[in-house]
Amino acid sequence: MVLLRDGRTLIGYLRSVDQFANLVLHRTIERIHVGKEYGDIPRGVFIVRGENVVLLGEIDREKEKDLPLSEVSVDDILDAQRREQELKQDQERLMSKALKERGLSYIPDLGHDDMF
Repeated sequence: MVLLRDGRTLIGYLRSVDQFANLVLHRTIERIHVGKEYGDIPRGVFIVRGENVVLLGEIDREKEKDLPLSEVSVDDILDAQRREQELKQDQERLMSKALKERGLSYIPDLGHDDMF
């Protein structure tokens, strides 16, 4: 399992790694989590540049079976992800408006790429 700076989670077989943490994954899926649901999008061979890797680890299949997550179709999880992102944007707009009315400025949460 690989967690990327942009928040994506990739699961696949590690085929190659170098001194810069560049990775080659085989039979890769992109897993999207929304609440207690997840969906897997098949991606195939995936090359990841080392500077984008936040976390690299092995999945314990026994513990994974015990998690209270349910798998849903790709369309359903993408729709749920879109709704979640829209809700977050609406909340940020409301927060910005409320602070602006009080004479304060609000800087929305910086994306993962803006932190470095």
